[in-house]
Amino acid sequence: MRNRPAEPARILLDTSFLLPSLGIETGREVMGGLRKLTDLKADVHYSQFSILESLWVAARLSKTPSFDEDRFRLGLRSILAGRSYRKVVEGPEAFDEALKLHSVGHTDMIDNILYANSTLLDLKLLTVDDQLKHFIRDKQLADTLISPRELGPYRQAST
Repeated sequence: MRNRPAEPARILLDTSFLLPSLGIETGREVMGGLRKLTDLKADVHYSQFSILESLWVAARLSKTPSFDEDRFRLGLRSILAGRSYRKVVEGPEAFDEALKLHSVGHTDMIDNILYANSTLLDLKLLTVDDQLKHFIRDKQLADTLISPRELGPYRQAST
């Protein structure tokens, strides 16, 4: 019997993992996670609510000299129309679950929607959000969260 090839990892990106594609720095841990995703050839998903959160970040940064509006727009088109990312479609169940999370104490509704999507769509939620991780574990909820460290080693580009 032949071994079947492993299915690619199915990953939902937290907003911080979309920001580099939009020209917004997020730090070494996020960048390392993105390199690992490339090495894994993962099936990468995003939520329209992460796009909304990215727009809030862009609006805040738009008055700073480091913000590159053209790069942001190009990155946004790449995410929305390119083939690297798949958009998740939130159904009513995701919003119900997000409200339940809010009612038991987690007030960040974007995080709640992302987590609900990960549980309902059988995706791992790639995040560096320690507050969300602690909340999910403290409440003994389904742990769909994964950090960049848990993706495994990545090959650093040779110089």
